[in-house]
This record gives sequence, C-alpha cells and structure tokens, in this order.
Amino acid sequence: MSDKFIVGVDSGSQSTKVFIINQKGEVICSASEGLKPMMAREPGYVEHPDDDLWDSLKIVFRKVMKEFKGDAKDIMGLGLCSIRCCRVFMKKDGTLAEPVMSWMDVRSYKKYEDQPEIGYTCPTSGYLTHRLTGEFKDTAANAFQWQFPVDMDTWDWSKDDEYFNSFNIPKEKLLELQMPGTILGYVTEEVAKETGLPVNLPVVATANDKAVEALGSGLIEPNVGFISLGTYIASMVCGSKNEAAPSNFWTNLSCIPNKYLYESNGIRRGMWLISWYKGIIGEEYAAKAKSEGYSVEDYLAKEAVNVPAGSDGLLTIPDWLAPADQLYRKGVILGFDERHTRGHIYRSLLEGIALTLKNNYDAMIDELGIKPEKIIISGGGSNSDLYMQIFADMYGVKTVRNEINGAAAIGAAICVAVATGMYSSFDEAVKNMVKQKDEFIPNEENHKIYNKINSEAYRDLPKLMEETLKTVYKACN
Repeated sequence: MSDKFIVGVDSGSQSTKVFIINQKGEVICSASEGLKPMMAREPGYVEHPDDDLWDSLKIVFRKVMKEFKGDAKDIMGLGLCSIRCCRVFMKKDGTLAEPVMSWMDVRSYKKYEDQPEIGYTCPTSGYLTHRLTGEFKDTAANAFQWQFPVDMDTWDWSKDDEYFNSFNIPKEKLLELQMPGTILGYVTEEVAKETGLPVNLPVVATANDKAVEALGSGLIEPNVGFISLGTYIASMVCGSKNEAAPSNFWTNLSCIPNKYLYESNGIRRGMWLISWYKGIIGEEYAAKAKSEGYSVEDYLAKEAVNVPAGSDGLLTIPDWLAPADQLYRKGVILGFDERHTRGHIYRSLLEGIALTLKNNYDAMIDELGIKPEKIIISGGGSNSDLYMQIFADMYGVKTVRNEINGAAAIGAAICVAVATGMYSSFDEAVKNMVKQKDEFIPNEENHKIYNKINSEAYRDLPKLMEETLKTVYKACN
C-alpha cells in the first residue's frame, strides 16, 4: 500500500508544532513556531496575546506544507491537539471576544459571568476547530468538569439541571460535543488559501493535550504508567470507568472513547525549571558548551552523571509557580556545602521533580491497588539518558521512551487514522504507529538510596517548610 499521510497538530503553551506523519507512524516532515510571551494585565491573569494560537498555527501550516514533497491528495485528515484547561470567549462570528486565558490564569477556573458580546465559551480546541472548519463543534474529551458542565459518564453536556446551572453558562453558548476519532468538519476554502492545506481536509476530534500525548505514547494497557515531562508535568495510568471521587488522583477523559485516564497531582512549570536554570547559568557556559558541540542540557548532564544519587544531600522542592490561593509556596533548594557544583544543582533539580512526582504517583497507584510494570516517559526531558535512568532508579521499574518524542502529534494522527478508516480501532493504530526506542533498567543500589532519602527526609520536606515559607511571604509582602 502506498503511503497515506496525516497532519498532526500539537498546539502548546510555548510553541505550535505540526507534523506530517504516514500510516506507519513515521514523521515525514515537521515545523514549529514559538508563541509570543504571555501577557499579565493584572495579578493572576495569564493570557495569550492577540490571536497568537491561530496566527502561529497558520504560520506552521505554511511551513510544513512547503516542506512536504508528497501528493496533497494523499493527506487523509488533520488531528487537532491543543492545550487543556484554557478558556476561550468567542463572539457570535467565532472571533475572539477576549484574549485566550492560559491554564495558568485564575479566571480559567472561575464561574462563568455572562456578557452579551460573548457568543460562545469553549476550550482552545473548540476555537481552533472553528477557525479551521467554520463549525461550532469540539471534542468531548477537552471539556473539564471544573470548567464546563460535562457529564463524565455520557461524554456530553449534563442533563442534570441543577448541576448544569451551577456553571452559569447558557446552553446556547456551548459548542456541540463529539467523541475523539470522529470528523468535526472540513478545512474551508479560505483557510486552505491561508495555510496551504488541502480544501475540505477532514478535521478530526482528539482530546485534551495530555490525553492525546498518552495515546501517542502507547498508553492503552492498565499495567503501564505514563509520565509527561512538559511545562506541566503529570503521571497517569489508564482505566475503564469514571472514578468520581478519588482522594489521590482525578479522572480525565481519554483519547479513546469511553475510556479514562487517572492522573496524579502534577508539577506546575515543571520542565520550565530546567529552562530557568539554563537561563541563569550564564552566556559563557552556554558558549563553552556550544564550542564543544553540546547543548547546554547535555553539557550539564556530563557533569551531573558523575554526581551520586541523592546529589550529596542537595534537595530541591520544585515549586516555582505557586497556586493562586497559596502564594506563599516557593521553590526550595537546601543542603549546600563545599562539594556542590553545577552538576549537583542540575541533578538535584531533576531529582526534585522526579521525587515530587513519585510521591504523587505512588499515592495514586496505591489507591487504585495496581503496580505498573513499566513507565513510558514522554516530553523533552525524556531525550536525556541521565533523566531516563534517574526515573528508572527512583521508581524501581524499567522506563521506556519511543522513537518519536512528538507524542501528542502521533496521538492526534492515531485519531485521524481511526476516523478515516486507515485502522479499524485505536488498539490497531497504536500497534502500527507507536514504536519503542529503548528502555532503562533500575540500578538497585541507587533505588535503595532514593527510597531512603525519600522516606526519611524528602517526603515530609514540603510540609516541614510550609510555616517558614508562610512567614517569609508575610515578611516580604
């Protein structure tokens, strides 16, 4: 069979990425465009300026279609994956009534306040679907229960009047919901002219970005864990029912219809922490790394790989972005002495993220009564052999990564493959399109060290620091 192609969109918080992928899951070409810096007109506001999500998407479509050397007639569809937990207010004509609110914006989680100029409110996926197709439709799997009156059992708007009305959103201002793996609409002639995409190209429903990334990483079995190393870091396992009131995780709609993801508490501004460290380490260090043919991360990893597990007692609490209702919370690095180097600090940052997430992950799987046999790791951090080994050593199970790190784009492509009949099921599509690259086996001695550090010191550290951080916050504000 000759190659057929799929456009996979990964619209994120920091950049927009588009991949053209064949039915075997191979990337034919890709392009990206960085987003503009977020705006903050008032404390707690975090907005995407202008029409940045749509404008950047058009730019990347033009880039990738220029690079694509195949026949556009062989492109079967477009899978649209975009940021979760954002809030969009559209006018009746589908243009923005206000700047898109980031998932970090406190207003994204507040009760809707109706205004005449707002024709619709929706997640980013609904907005971008409309810009592409002219339809007022969206995937059900990007409507979150703390923002919209979605019924997590039926995957549709709730028919419970009391529950529905508690959100204060008029029904006519919500979009029509569809299941992942169905066609939402078709690329309009106007958009085709602006982007280079084929006119009438099917636009397929996916899910929220973490769920799409999980699917694109191959998370379809209950005995497997998943870690997404992004701006927001999360860990997940999959399940078959809506767990309505868990204590140590929350239930997310999967990218597979009527399936669920159980997600532990995560880390805000997770891998951004590494970007922060790179930014303050200095231009001289970056120039030295470049002169020797390394990225800054790889150069730091060269130093950190020789640092023992536990970073010689240097501990990091990766709380670099406080929740709006707990502004006293701050990141902490403690335990310095004369042994500590750049490599120690770098390793401690990595370990702090992994330890924090491990405690959340353990609480989740203990409540569920499961013990996954391996963990799939996705996101930019998984490019690091050092970090893959730290996760294996810390969690005590093998960690694996896939050939293609753009897991969200692969997940979006899988939805298209199912919607257009390239594969008969999500399972079949995953089997043919997701390919493991390598795996990392735990070092038992390091595993014992991490367990000792965690149980005797780290696990209680955030709680021990809480009163001190509150006192410092009061003194400085």
